[in-house]
Amino acid sequence: TDRAADAGGAAAKFSVRSWEEVKLKYRVIERFRGKYPIGSMCRMFEVSRSGYYAWRKRQGKPAKDQWLVDLIIDCQQRSKQTYGCRRVRRWLERRHGKKVNIKAILRVMRRLDLLSQVRRRKSYRHYQQAVHKYPNLLQRAFAQPFPDRFWVTDIPYISTAKGMVYMCAVLDLCGKMVLAYRIGGDMTSSLVTDTVRDACKKEKVADGLILHSDQGSQYTSQAYFDLSQEYHIQPSMSSPGCPYDNAAMENFFGTLKTECLYRRKFSCRAEVEQAVAEYVQFYNYERIDLKNGLTPFEIRSKAV
Repeated sequence: TDRAADAGGAAAKFSVRSWEEVKLKYRVIERFRGKYPIGSMCRMFEVSRSGYYAWRKRQGKPAKDQWLVDLIIDCQQRSKQTYGCRRVRRWLERRHGKKVNIKAILRVMRRLDLLSQVRRRKSYRHYQQAVHKYPNLLQRAFAQPFPDRFWVTDIPYISTAKGMVYMCAVLDLCGKMVLAYRIGGDMTSSLVTDTVRDACKKEKVADGLILHSDQGSQYTSQAYFDLSQEYHIQPSMSSPGCPYDNAAMENFFGTLKTECLYRRKFSCRAEVEQAVAEYVQFYNYERIDLKNGLTPFEIRSKAV
């Protein structure tokens, strides 16, 4: 055992018996097998002799799933690594007629670091600080003929070199015009309430306005409830984890990101504020809607 101490120092820190760590120990044993007794090194590293010899026997032989490795590499090259394991499985069936267990596909993809690089949708989280919940009064009726009947709101994040900033915006579903927006350094309730207050002061809305949002903690807060009481707004909420219930707002932010935010890199919040201000001005008063050839401002003005 003492004679194996030199070899043991190379792998002493690996005490967790994961497969990768065990293989590393096998490689150390293989390196020193002509210098120290194999049995002593196996005891030193807490691995079995039979396991070591089985590992040694496999060396130099092609992996039994090499054909699957080759196909998955080909698939992810063609898809630019946008496929998850389920789409890879479909691809194998369509292109090669191979029906492969999804666990085997996932194992190979993890081993080769070929998991999808497309950002995954985050699962819905229940916020402990939620105070108020509201029914869905909008029911996906996104085409509204009259202004100031249905508004929608949401908060996306925007990346800068100095960290994330957050934008809250309010849209009127009549014309999909941006009524107000604010950019802040935190996703606080005040970011939402200040933005909604700006829109309310600008529009001087009457009773009965419905304001639709998702179930984010800012919209279930006491501050948001108090604001709705102050301006006689009826809050409306999407179903948990269902972005389709607020598709009009999601569509605007998708357009903003595609046509403005994703086309450049921002070094600070001031650059984001300038870019968003210019784009919102363009979006409201110049960007033509393909369905009717009008801008959001023109659609809304004609409906008054």
